[in-house]
Amino acid sequence: MFFRVILSIWTLMNVYVGWRASSVPVITRCIPRPILLAVLVLLWASYLLSRMVNRFGLAHLARFLEVIGSYWVGILFLLFLGLLTADLVTGFGFLMPRLAPTVRNCGLAIALVLCAIAILQAHRAPVVTNYDVIVQNLPADRDGTVLVLLSDTHLGTMLDQRWALARIAQVQSLRPDLVVLAGDTVEDHGVAKRKWGPVLGRLSAPLGVWAVEGNHETYGFPDEHDSILEDVGIHLLHNRWEQAAPGLIIAGVDDLTTKRRRDIDYRPLLDRALSDRPSTAATIFISHTPWPPDRAAYPGIGLMLSGHTHNGQIWPFNHVVKSMYPFIAGQYNVNGMPLIVCRGTGTWGPLMRLWQRGEIVRVTLHAARN
Repeated sequence: MFFRVILSIWTLMNVYVGWRASSVPVITRCIPRPILLAVLVLLWASYLLSRMVNRFGLAHLARFLEVIGSYWVGILFLLFLGLLTADLVTGFGFLMPRLAPTVRNCGLAIALVLCAIAILQAHRAPVVTNYDVIVQNLPADRDGTVLVLLSDTHLGTMLDQRWALARIAQVQSLRPDLVVLAGDTVEDHGVAKRKWGPVLGRLSAPLGVWAVEGNHETYGFPDEHDSILEDVGIHLLHNRWEQAAPGLIIAGVDDLTTKRRRDIDYRPLLDRALSDRPSTAATIFISHTPWPPDRAAYPGIGLMLSGHTHNGQIWPFNHVVKSMYPFIAGQYNVNGMPLIVCRGTGTWGPLMRLWQRGEIVRVTLHAARN
């Protein structure tokens, strides 16, 4: 049902943009209508075609179609927004029939400029955002511990090995004591184990590299994702906790969004991930989805880390995302529990971001002073 709804919305947006674009004078003069229709149909189908073509072993064609389809997701959204705004201003041409074509031209031009800005912004290196957090029960000898958080790297066709190696170098330059991967790490299934294991294995920190499952890890080959990380020494936390150092617990839970979408009660997973911890230890809790535990600040959680939202990735989509995930990006205080949500180190779908760049989060942990 979810897929059908998304496909229906996607189709309607393509039909609307094609309909309005075919009435823009500069397009009608330069592109014959049959060619415009054929291009729009190809763009509409390109992402799905890439999956079908890949099954026949045509990897290069599949990747080409995936790149085209991915960019079209972002470009279509901005074109839809620009043309719809123009239609609302002119009452779909009925209120200002003479000015409507000009306004539509302006809407299209603004949308294309925003597309260019979004593509440029996404190609820039992620910024490093710094936080200082007082963590409940953190031992005094762990004061000043540096944690580096990455989320939603979506390594695959759009973000390749060269990009990944640059991000790893960026992380290692921050001299982390521990590294956290908050889910949606690898998008590229099928060859992922062979391709990404050695790359991710370059991440290192004295207190370990820790990871949780994101919603994209549940698609395709979930067992393969586990082996990608575990084979290179990354600690994957499936609804459990471990001691990273004396007095410091790292706990993690599987993606909550997927569980709720499948009508699975995720509260037992939270209990399993956080129960029976030493009461005197500091706890860092990792959840891909930024939904705090139902009991708000679970007893003893010193810091919660999340991702998933991308902060909307392409404005003004962040306003829609915020309706589902109120904690969308940045630092929050949830009944005394610090929560930090990374807006995404990489991108999903199109390599586009409007307006903010990707983000790597650096958190310095501090012990409470009596």
